[in-house]
Amino acid sequence: MIQPVYHLKDADVYGSEGRLEAWSWTWQPAAVPEGAREVSASEVIAHLNKTGARRIPVGVIGPRECDAAKLTLAEEVGGAIGALGLPMICGGRTGVMAAAAKGCRASGGLTIGMLPGHDWREANDDIMLPIATGLSEARNMIIAKSCAVLIAIGDSYGTLSEIAYGLHFSKPVIVLADAPDLKGTERAESAEDAVARLAGHLLSSSGMS
Repeated sequence: MIQPVYHLKDADVYGSEGRLEAWSWTWQPAAVPEGAREVSASEVIAHLNKTGARRIPVGVIGPRECDAAKLTLAEEVGGAIGALGLPMICGGRTGVMAAAAKGCRASGGLTIGMLPGHDWREANDDIMLPIATGLSEARNMIIAKSCAVLIAIGDSYGTLSEIAYGLHFSKPVIVLADAPDLKGTERAESAEDAVARLAGHLLSSSGMS
């Protein structure tokens, strides 16, 4: 994947669309000033979240039961998301959800769990903001709708429904491991690749509803 080039000058971010307005995530017409430093999409996101930008939630989805390799991958993805300063939404319970929350919290990120039941105490130990929806599996739709970008790790019927909702809501869905390659999803080769793609989508969709 070829990532767009961005530039940083003082506190301002510039791209092919102009200058990024950090609170509304919209691009304003402007030329790249002299002396601006070239940066990646991930560097832009990390910079924005240190300088008062509105924080846009992203999601990690996956099965509640999976092997150790997927747990390690989920923890790496969550850690990279947290290191960028992004709030991460997940289903709040076990498996991929718990591993991603562990990584995100350990790297200083905010973890949000959309729980299926009525008791916030159902959340795993690394969910900082547990939300008891009382909606059972219907909470999958809320997760997909609430996130600007979704990363799916692994395969299950619940994960498949979240991917489908994400695609239905025109959200970028990045898949890892054996998550299904449905039409409209984007295959990443590693946790680092997935989060770099996520950062690129956040910037390319700036100003979109």
